[in-house]
Amino acid sequence: MAQFKAAFLCLVALFTSYAFAVAPLVVKGSDFVNSIDDARFQIIGVAYQPGGSSGFDPGSGIDPLSDASVCLRDAVLMQRLGVNAIRVYNLDPDLDHSACASIFNAAGIYMILDVNSPLPNQSLNRGAPWESYSSDYLERVFKVVEGFMNFNNTLGFFSGNEVINEDSVPQVPAYIRAVTRDVKDYIAAQAPRSIPVGYSAADVRPLLMGTFNYMSCELSNDTSSKIDFFGLNSYSWCGDATFESSGYDVLVADFGNTTIPIFFSEYGCNNVSPRTFTEVPALYGKEMTSVFSGGLIYEYSEEPNNYGLVNLNDNGTVSLLVDYDNLRTQYDSLDIGLLEKANATATSLTPPSCAVNLLSGTNFTMSFNLPDRPNGVDALIKNGVSGNSSDSTNAVTNTKPSQTVYATNGQEISGLQLTVLDWDQSNLPGNNTSGTTPSSPSSTTSGSSPSNTNTAAKVDDIKFGALLMGALGVGIYMQL
Repeated sequence: MAQFKAAFLCLVALFTSYAFAVAPLVVKGSDFVNSIDDARFQIIGVAYQPGGSSGFDPGSGIDPLSDASVCLRDAVLMQRLGVNAIRVYNLDPDLDHSACASIFNAAGIYMILDVNSPLPNQSLNRGAPWESYSSDYLERVFKVVEGFMNFNNTLGFFSGNEVINEDSVPQVPAYIRAVTRDVKDYIAAQAPRSIPVGYSAADVRPLLMGTFNYMSCELSNDTSSKIDFFGLNSYSWCGDATFESSGYDVLVADFGNTTIPIFFSEYGCNNVSPRTFTEVPALYGKEMTSVFSGGLIYEYSEEPNNYGLVNLNDNGTVSLLVDYDNLRTQYDSLDIGLLEKANATATSLTPPSCAVNLLSGTNFTMSFNLPDRPNGVDALIKNGVSGNSSDSTNAVTNTKPSQTVYATNGQEISGLQLTVLDWDQSNLPGNNTSGTTPSSPSSTTSGSSPSNTNTAAKVDDIKFGALLMGALGVGIYMQL
């Protein structure tokens, strides 16, 4: 009876608001999979930090996911691009992010969120991690988790970003595992569902496999400290490189036995400009999809380092850059059927036990003994933290951005609009073909002419039975 009631409520919500555009993702072996239908999920994403890290200003009332008007504008452009995930680095846990989360949810776009920030005492000190690993630090980390744990489109959290490098002390990996443990234990105690937690690594080849092995092996006495996924910030493919010249073949070989999802948490070298993103067909092709779960292009907005896909103008308008058009063309050519095909072998893998022989050649501590939690942290996990606890996502009714957007030819794009997806859908290239320019208002979308071969089904094409089964699946899932 309880399961039937939950299913009925989900069905009512489905028809009245379409507020649940995406289903939560779960980790099965080395794949992300849809929690309802077990379809494999490949990340087709972008890094999203307007203003860059230097623009993060707690107390200003603004962060990347706090302004609904900006989020709608950018979600439309990302949906049109073909994106299904964003990574957000710096967030103010004291702000309300529910409106922006709802917009990206309606667009079928998941969020991967960093729990740290570049400000003092808000991340681990790679030179002396024991000094920064404190109850105050973890309380802020938990507030970030608290602010996003109730959203279906929260894919996961990064417990650290490039903390391990040539300058880090040998004890750092143990502290990253400790933070991972603490975040996962907080989620287990306070969140309505399990949410994956991972680490984003620098592509420092002498340290890479040691980092991966240390973070992803199984500790019998501390199981929650193991990362659930591994991100790699890699810029080794530049211009018209190849699978071999970029070293992608080496990465596939090195990570071939992975037991957790691996993806590029940043990629998109800009040594050759404009970027043509010839690595995209390789990343989402047969040679790599057996090991990698996609990646996130760096980055959405143009900042001083010149990696942007769009330029956010001072007057609030947006200008698409050539990189946007080039990336859209590459995304539109992807074989979506290949990307969604589940791999029974990949989803049945189990991690190896932690042992010192996994760490050969690294400058790490040879111990898997993790630091104890600071005083007071157990109480925070048990009782929760105060602050802006997230609510569930809401229906999105305003779908037309108010800001002016210009194509790469300088002409204004008209008719841009968010496509609100139905339950259990995530965005795919071709879902949103809105937007025309005066030069060809009847047939040409500004900046490129994508085919519609990957367009997802609209609500009129979905049978009532499929909707009912999806809602019933949600009801059962809610009871687990």
